Amino acid sequence: MTSLYIVPTPIGNLKDITYRAIEVLKNVDLILAEDTRNSLKLLNYYEIKTSFESFHMHNEHSKLNYFIDKIKSGKVLALISDAGTPGISDPGYLLIREVVSNNYLIECLPGATAIIPSLVQSGFPIDKFVFEGFLPLKKSRKKRLEFLSEEKRSLVIFESPHRIIKTLNDLIPFFGRERKISISRELTKIHEENFRGNLFEAISFIESKKPKGEFVICIAGKK
Repeated sequence: MTSLYIVPTPIGNLKDITYRAIEVLKNVDLILAEDTRNSLKLLNYYEIKTSFESFHMHNEHSKLNYFIDKIKSGKVLALISDAGTPGISDPGYLLIREVVSNNYLIECLPGATAIIPSLVQSGFPIDKFVFEGFLPLKKSRKKRLEFLSEEKRSLVIFESPHRIIKTLNDLIPFFGRERKISISRELTKIHEENFRGNLFEAISFIESKKPKGEFVICIAGKK
């Protein structure tokens, strides 16, 4: 019997969830949510009455054994994040690793992630790609950018609205002003927006707006 379900949740539009995901969330004993306030909107929308508790980057170490003990007692848990698939730039890895090491069964449902739609609509080759997540903020940032600038596969980076302009400026010395780039913002939401052009044009485009929402940056591989 499955002890832990990894359940992807919509990255914006609440209708982007599978029937199976709703069924799982309604039938497990406990839902672990990254932000209970945010998840409550989704649970209320689909009339999911299952009990839920917080599980995020600030408490995952302290609560890990607590939730493992629940699984050992026979409880079935579901893990969700604020948006997308848990474990991808979101909490989840520690719990999943511990459940695996204790030989309990895990099922990860297919579902929403910002990576695939941003890549598909970028127009870049996607038969092979590299997902980098969030870049290092300080230590090793320049060294990492230097390494990534030689990558021949399409590259995907996540970025916040507070750092998007700085990151784009940081990319230029390593990737060059003319490197092709695609930026997706607010995917699946009313104000979804996609930019395609070169790095220099991308900076001008973002600077002309007030950055809001999470950004996915796709960079063409080095020719």
